[in-house]
Formats: sequence, structure tokens, C-alpha cells
Amino acid sequence: QVHVVESGGGLVQAGGSLRLSCAASGSRFSINTMGWYRQLPGKQRELVATITSGGSTNYADSVKGRFTISRDNAKNTVYLQMSSLKPDDTAVYYCNALTARGYYWGQGTQVTVSS
Repeated sequence: QVHVVESGGGLVQAGGSLRLSCAASGSRFSINTMGWYRQLPGKQRELVATITSGGSTNYADSVKGRFTISRDNAKNTVYLQMSSLKPDDTAVYYCNALTARGYYWGQGTQVTVSS
């Protein structure tokens, strides 16, 4: 059983910064791509950023230049540094880990950006 646990969400004013962390554990297989997604009530979950085990990154256009994803492979941990936050960034942020057995999701962490 793979466990994915996010942390670091909270309330921040527009223009501020937050850092999210996500740790994956319990996998018998190596973890390939890890990523962050977000979801608003009643809307589909959307990609924020992903990073492969080799360090290749991919970002949603809406966060390019403001968010940075990074990873510690030894710890199976991925981070999302969020800067210049906007009220539109308010959502539940979910972490995802991909192994040879499939995708695993965390429980989500709330990020609220006040104007």
C-alpha cells in the first residue's frame, strides 16, 4: 500500500508565498512521476505541475513563473514552492505519485489566498 501525504497548505494574502510538501511511502516499486493537482468545488481536478524522477518538469500555463516544483528522490518527497499567489489559486491541492502499479493520491491540502 502506497501512502501519499501532503502538508503545508493554509491561508495567505495575495502576493504571498506558500510551500507544499508531499511524501510517498510504502511503494515496492520506484516512484516515477510525482505531481501536484488542484481542484475547486464542483470542478475537475487540474494539473498544476509534475516532475519526473530525472528532474524534467511540466507546469500549467497559469502557474508558470510563479510556482516551482522540486523533488528529493532519496526521500520520495516532492515540493511545490508557490509565490505571487492570487485568489484564483485558492483550491484543494492534491499530490500524485506514479509507480509501475499505478497512480496514488494524497488526501489533499487546502490553500486559500485572500484578496
